[in-house]
Amino acid sequence: MRISKLVFLSVINCLLSIANCQLSITTATAQRLTIAEPVKDVGRTGFKQPITATFELRNKGLRRLVIESVKPDCGCTAVEYPKEVGIGDKFTIKMTFDAKQLGHFQKMAVVKSNGSKRPVYLVMRGIVLPEVLDYSGTYPLAFGDLLLDKNELEYDDVNKGDHPIAEIHILNNGMKTMVPNVLHLPPYLTALVTPETLAPGKAGKVEITLNSEKLRDFGLNQTSVYLAQQLGDKVSPDNEIGISAVLLPDLKDYESFSKALAPQLQMSATEIDFSDFGGKSKKHAEITLQNTGKTTLKITSMQMFTRGLKITLDKQTLEPGQLAKMKVTGYASDLQKVRTKPRILMITNDPDHAKVVINIKLTSHPSPLTSK
Repeated sequence: MRISKLVFLSVINCLLSIANCQLSITTATAQRLTIAEPVKDVGRTGFKQPITATFELRNKGLRRLVIESVKPDCGCTAVEYPKEVGIGDKFTIKMTFDAKQLGHFQKMAVVKSNGSKRPVYLVMRGIVLPEVLDYSGTYPLAFGDLLLDKNELEYDDVNKGDHPIAEIHILNNGMKTMVPNVLHLPPYLTALVTPETLAPGKAGKVEITLNSEKLRDFGLNQTSVYLAQQLGDKVSPDNEIGISAVLLPDLKDYESFSKALAPQLQMSATEIDFSDFGGKSKKHAEITLQNTGKTTLKITSMQMFTRGLKITLDKQTLEPGQLAKMKVTGYASDLQKVRTKPRILMITNDPDHAKVVINIKLTSHPSPLTSK
């Protein structure tokens, strides 16, 4: 029996249509197994102190994911994983190394599932040390794997021409060699990092020198610099170091005064208690200033070391015998975030009180609830 050409073509088209339909169904139901980070650097651990790497994965397919097996490359590594995962769900696979071998390690696990035609490989890396020291007391702060003992520097009572040096002690607590460097230095600061490269587990220091002759204003000068682990790192609040310097007025300015004729500052208090806000969002305090000297008292500068305070002074020039009122408002939400002790700084032309510091007492964190 002979089949006409038209019938033959119709059969072929039908078969192709069925094949395309099957191909479409297969593609639509194909699994997509994705992993956020296939290689995990887990850092340091002590001898026989097991360490775990947690890998985050997701089933982006259109049917349930079935994990057939997760096989590590040696018996020193244990794995945990789910057998099935729903459509679109996230899940984790954990690898735990028993740390019974000293030195650097790299362990691998092979994941087989219906989520991919080829196996998925997970890798954990780290180092096992004879012991792991607790640096939390000596280096309480961390910029990633770079540990340091402080992130605030203060240069107090500086005179023009002084070059005080402040130190920050650092430690490389990571797995890679670092090249620490200080970024965004203003003209009046210079920095020296020793050693220039910091191997894993090694300590060093950062020396920051204040060149006081380059300070423009008397009183408080504040800035921020940034300590990077490597050249080219970006600056962010996470690696910020706050720096403050108090430049005293030139004492030669006071040589024309005799003690008998000089202005004299007296204050009703040099400390404000903001330790308890009583559930309020802000609190007020008042200090009285008086000139008990023989000539005009001038308050040439009034500054705050931290945010969270508002200050008003009704007079900055006091004739002999005159009074002035200083009103200080503390804001609970801001003061509970400060990293250094809140203080108010005044610079005056009283030879005995060229620099005056008003301390803010914060024995407990304020908790703002209402504003009145």
